[in-house]
Amino acid sequence: MAQRGQDAKFFQRGKIEEFRAELLAAETKDKKFVKRKTVLKKIVANITMGMDMSPLFPDVVQCLGTPLLEIKKMVYLFLVSYGRSKPDQIHLVIPNFLQDCNDRNPLIRALAIRTMSYIPIPVVTEALSDNLRHALKDRDPYVRKTAAICVAKLYSADPRKAERGGFVELLRDLMLDSNATVVANAVAALSEIGDRQDGVIFKLNLATANKLLAAIPESSEWGQIYILDSLLRYVPERHTDAEMMAERIIVQLQHGNSAVILTTIKALLYLMNYMENRQLIDYICKKMGPPLVTLLSSGPEVQYVALRNILLIIQRRPTVLKNDVRVFFCKYNDPIYIKLAKLEIMYRLARAENAKEVLAELQEYASEVDLDFVRKAVRSIGRLAIKVEAAADDCIQALLDLIETKVTYVVQEAVIVIKDIFRRYPGKYEGIIPNLCENLDALDEPEAKASMVWILGQYANIIDNADELLDDLCYTFLEESTEVQLALLTAVVKLFVYKSKVDKAKELVHKVLKWTTEEADNPDLRDRGFMYWRMLAINPTVAGEIVLSEKPPITTDSDRMDRGALDQLLLHTGTLGSIYHKNPEASSPLSATRLIAEPGPGPTEPQAQSSPVAPLPPAKTDVDTSALPTQSSQLISPAQDDVANDQNETEEDDEPPHGTQASKLDPYSNLDNAFGGYLADEPRPMASRQHDDDDDLLF
Repeated sequence: MAQRGQDAKFFQRGKIEEFRAELLAAETKDKKFVKRKTVLKKIVANITMGMDMSPLFPDVVQCLGTPLLEIKKMVYLFLVSYGRSKPDQIHLVIPNFLQDCNDRNPLIRALAIRTMSYIPIPVVTEALSDNLRHALKDRDPYVRKTAAICVAKLYSADPRKAERGGFVELLRDLMLDSNATVVANAVAALSEIGDRQDGVIFKLNLATANKLLAAIPESSEWGQIYILDSLLRYVPERHTDAEMMAERIIVQLQHGNSAVILTTIKALLYLMNYMENRQLIDYICKKMGPPLVTLLSSGPEVQYVALRNILLIIQRRPTVLKNDVRVFFCKYNDPIYIKLAKLEIMYRLARAENAKEVLAELQEYASEVDLDFVRKAVRSIGRLAIKVEAAADDCIQALLDLIETKVTYVVQEAVIVIKDIFRRYPGKYEGIIPNLCENLDALDEPEAKASMVWILGQYANIIDNADELLDDLCYTFLEESTEVQLALLTAVVKLFVYKSKVDKAKELVHKVLKWTTEEADNPDLRDRGFMYWRMLAINPTVAGEIVLSEKPPITTDSDRMDRGALDQLLLHTGTLGSIYHKNPEASSPLSATRLIAEPGPGPTEPQAQSSPVAPLPPAKTDVDTSALPTQSSQLISPAQDDVANDQNETEEDDEPPHGTQASKLDPYSNLDNAFGGYLADEPRPMASRQHDDDDDLLF
């Protein structure tokens, strides 16, 4: 500690000439190399501070002949920093490299090999090859473990030379070394080589995997992580192999290092895909819970990593923490990102047995001061109602109590989730609509306003003043966001379908359709306006059936991640991919997806379960997908267009001019010219086009 305090004086900016002069002066009267050591410390300190010391290259290199280990370390550190930028002078160092590679001291031998591997220049790489081969078979384990990492460096600099020289095979031999540190470094080097796109495929067999497992107890924390991570490259051939390996590594869940715990969980989750013993799988899930809970007592950064990984784990293995929902209740001093992550996990773990407890906690959060946290809490109450039917009544009452607070952002979030609850439980909670209408003026956010507009349009038949409310909302139609405009357009069409004989509804739908088709800039809004206008003008009955068709009920299926993507993310537990919930192979062009161990000729049953990316079966359809339209091209396919035109021509031929039969069949036949200017306003085809069936399209 005293030495560290004394070294602080060297961190002062110096000049190149001064350091060169001090190095020259140290060559004469410096028997114990004290002066040389002092100057080199100053140079290294300046390198650390970002100063360019490369002009001192020839002067510093001369110090390599000094037999003192401390001086050699500093010179080699200098070479690591500037060796690759001095290809014309690096040949001066080669003799010293070769001499140190044969030194009696294993530290010096390892230091020389490591420094050479950091300088990817052909002349250095050529000199490194033979010495590296000898170092991989050195009698000292320190040299061997250093040489293992140097192979990965050599492979990065010159893959062909590394493969031709047989260094990859030598690395595989090191995985069977008697020293655990050497084994761990060999695995780390092979993993790095295997993760390259141009790298060799790194896979394990049962004998090698068992050898690696035997080295785990004696390895360092980093070594254990590398070895456990390498187990994902092993594909068990039998159920018993996977079960035996899981039983051997489950003890690592008791480790004190969070990275080791998460890597162990990753390996266990992978091996569980190959097991058939349900009792063992349940036991492993039960054993995973306490270590994950323990991670939540760490600092906020480690907590967040743990929470993001837990969110993935409980989606794949829901039994892991099913009885520990209370652990994820938020504390008053939790950072906001921790609180939001815990809220999501609370929702995932909620079920009929603990729904009341979770709801009570969410109601407490809804009265907090943090705006984002309150919004998320209110939305979670609505999601809870959708997920747990037994708790829906309590959740609705909780949302009504929150609406009574008249807090703007709380009311808006409540309206958004109540819309989804209406779709989840149709015909059950429509009695609360008057409470929502009372707070119409408090809605100023697009999503909340669009949700309220949807409610007004969907239930216009039971809302007496729906036409007045929608008319008020349409005053600012052209200034609203596209989301609100689309909602208003559909809502007024529903209103007209429900109340086709009300003059207010006729005026309102005509006004909105004119706005959308003549003054709107958004193509989606304009196209929908044309579509509604044509449907209402040609066959209002069909229009009513379309806009009022039965909606698919809201479910929690959309909250679940795709099984293939989830399995792939679980192979990256404890990495950035598991935090961002994005597959690193998909986001990085340098990643080698083919190298992740996939189910091979192993057990039949787990094979379907363990595939990291499960291919989806092709949909059974008779429709030619090449003829399907894109969003920006056309509304219907050419084949469908022909059918529609044939049907329209048949209807026009069979339709009486203005007979009473049509009035009896069509309740909307007498619209009193609600769309009086439709024919005049109808979009015309371009003059250059010939008149054919495609003219019926609006574009």
